[in-house]
Amino acid sequence: MGFMRKQMLLQQRASFEQTLLERMSSLSKKGIQPPKTDKDPIVKKLKADIKAVNKRLRAVAENDKKTEENTKRKADRAAAPKVEEAAKSEKPKKASEEGKAKKAKPEGGKSPKPAQPSGEGKAEKKKGAAGSAEAPAGPAKTPETA
Repeated sequence: MGFMRKQMLLQQRASFEQTLLERMSSLSKKGIQPPKTDKDPIVKKLKADIKAVNKRLRAVAENDKKTEENTKRKADRAAAPKVEEAAKSEKPKKASEEGKAKKAKPEGGKSPKPAQPSGEGKAEKKKGAAGSAEAPAGPAKTPETA
């Protein structure tokens, strides 16, 4: 996308410069000298447009530069870890062998939950839902709208 944006900005700048040259020549034909042409509102607008486009082009160039640096950095990182990964993978193995032993798991793999009578838990849920003082989430329905 940066390339297309850059091409568009270059075309815009060329267009603004061409329009500025045409305006300056038309003002000189009318007999207006260069110090007074700088006060012309159309000339001011065109110069401001050129300045803005140049600023955008600098931003695009900076982004391109950062992108190139990032791709170089990624390429360097991709090539370098091959040697370092072997050294890093040996250290954690030694530490885990010498380190603390793992805690023993209870039977069944999970800790047992306290047993609740099946009838009481369901009844509590129904009471909690029916006895809640909160209003329903949707708009209140009246017999006229239903």
